[in-house]
Amino acid sequence: MGRYGMRRGVTTAVAAGMVLTGCASKTPEAAPSAGPAGATAATQAGPEPVKGVALGGRGTPCPLPVTFETAPRWTAEAVTSEFGTLDQGPVTLACEIDAKPAGNIGFIRVWTGDAAGATPREVLEGFVGAEKDATKIRYRETKAGALPATEVTLTVSGEFTDGPKPERAFAVATPRGAVVVHLGGLDAEEHGAMLPAYELAKRTAALTD
Repeated sequence: MGRYGMRRGVTTAVAAGMVLTGCASKTPEAAPSAGPAGATAATQAGPEPVKGVALGGRGTPCPLPVTFETAPRWTAEAVTSEFGTLDQGPVTLACEIDAKPAGNIGFIRVWTGDAAGATPREVLEGFVGAEKDATKIRYRETKAGALPATEVTLTVSGEFTDGPKPERAFAVATPRGAVVVHLGGLDAEEHGAMLPAYELAKRTAALTD
């Protein structure tokens, strides 16, 4: 994820009237695993990893063509605007997953579009092609869960950035249209800190029932 109207003015767009609908996702606390008496340190390595919250299905803050897990404490909200849709290439912004409650500055943004018959690569190329400040663009074929996907890494520079910063996104095609999941970040450090949440989303992606 010129710059779809978000990266060049996401704060302005929000202030001008963007309405974020949906409620923040809540993350349950994981209970420590109870090892048997006399268990070794290797079998009592600590609490089980905390799982994220499933997003994308009915009843979640952002109904989407795909489901995936969000990282603990990240919050999700569907995106609508009084001033029309927020588009980048062939897709429209549908959901923002905010890292601030988890201590980082940035979002995972989910974009959706009709793009009937388009491959994930074609959708992603259209998405990146709408970013005029993108350089060092690298595509690769991959999987998002069990779904065929294309992933891109790129570097973005512009007047609203402190310097070149990395971004990445993956795209999948579904019977209900294309989906692009994009990770930005304030800078390279924030982007790196949020990568595990992006990888969790990619690893757990599946078609919505």
